[in-house]
Amino acid sequence: MPDCLFCNMSSGAMDVPKLHDDDLVFAIRDINPRAPVHILIIPKEHIADARDVSERHGPAIARMVSVARDLAGADGLLERGYRLAFNIGEDAGMTIPHLHMHLIGGRHLGAEG
Repeated sequence: MPDCLFCNMSSGAMDVPKLHDDDLVFAIRDINPRAPVHILIIPKEHIADARDVSERHGPAIARMVSVARDLAGADGLLERGYRLAFNIGEDAGMTIPHLHMHLIGGRHLGAEG
């Protein structure tokens, strides 16, 4: 998708510092962090949001969770805990229409974080 911010980051059309980059996903720090650690894990394939996920996306979703675990470990969160979240739609606060998972931690998170 040529107008998609995350697709442009994935393709290299927009240069951003990536914490992780492989054939299925990449990860970046959120530019508006909600906690000391706030990382976005993003599939390279354009998927509008979780409502469009199907079984064929299983490898990318599994990789997203695996990468999140590795990044949480790198930031010292494995023992303390962290949150993984998908926002789905405008009412949930989704601002970029490309599936992405938030890894949030580094402080006590309340019921809604």
